[in-house]
Amino acid sequence: MVFFYALVGAFCLGLAPLFGKSALNGVNPITAFALRTVIAAALVTTWFFSTRGVQEFTSLPVSFWVVITIEAVLAALLGDLAYFYALKQGNINEVALIMACAPLITISLSYFWLGEIVSKNQLVGALFITIGLVFISWD
Repeated sequence: MVFFYALVGAFCLGLAPLFGKSALNGVNPITAFALRTVIAAALVTTWFFSTRGVQEFTSLPVSFWVVITIEAVLAALLGDLAYFYALKQGNINEVALIMACAPLITISLSYFWLGEIVSKNQLVGALFITIGLVFISWD
């Protein structure tokens, strides 16, 4: 099931930039980002309350709030805002390829910070991604 969810996530994250780039014609990236965030928040809030997630929400420890706040600032604020500016100003293909470096950062930091085991296959895959990005960047 993990593979299925990851594949669906990859497909959605690969498809989304096409709509994002289309929407950014003549619109400030912050405006588009804010609207997308409001829409996503409304959808998630509706889903959250319809599944009765409030009970778990009220019992979360402060440490969770700190960690999830850091994650939100890095991914949902700074990362997405930088992505929207790059998408507005750059070639969608180049932006997507540069954004493909994110897993390389995750793999590296998960090993050093979380002590995650990195398999040989993962290392080889990361190496191929890196080599591919280098080849693509040569013009």
